[in-house]
Amino acid sequence: MSQDFLVSTFADAMPVLFAAADTIWRFLGEAGSVMSLGMAALGSAIGIGIAGQAAAGAWAKEARAGRAPSFTYIILVGMPISQTLYAMIVMNNMRSVFNNVDVAVADAGLLMGVGLATGIAEMFSAWMQGLIGGAGIRALSEGEGKGLAFIIIAMGIVETVGIFAMVFLMGMIPAVPAN
Repeated sequence: MSQDFLVSTFADAMPVLFAAADTIWRFLGEAGSVMSLGMAALGSAIGIGIAGQAAAGAWAKEARAGRAPSFTYIILVGMPISQTLYAMIVMNNMRSVFNNVDVAVADAGLLMGVGLATGIAEMFSAWMQGLIGGAGIRALSEGEGKGLAFIIIAMGIVETVGIFAMVFLMGMIPAVPAN
């Protein structure tokens, strides 16, 4: 084979290789945005499951005692769902970057990192909120309903972690230049 043939073949292949590389980098960035939502939803499901189990036990205890089931527990069971919403907001903001291929490819690692960091922060925020909610439901059940405000405050503190993660990580999303 001649050197000219190899150079010509390599030159012909370069656009294809660069297009494939762009696709791979863009894929990684987009995967990060999707993972943020999936991980947050996982955390919300775990948190809701933990608090829901505690609520079911408390409702059974109330039924055995001849009391009406407490609706208050539903508030504590449902609180971990908000982290899924926060991740969806970050994901939707990230989606706007993918319309600009140059920015999406250049910042693919950053976008993957933002997605993973959002997912991890929201997952653990929801999970811990569910643990606090479950413990709070048990405390309310055994304490004749006293202490709800303190439980909501404790759950609100861990909620704040999810809000901070959303706000701070959205600030990391690269700006897309106007056309």
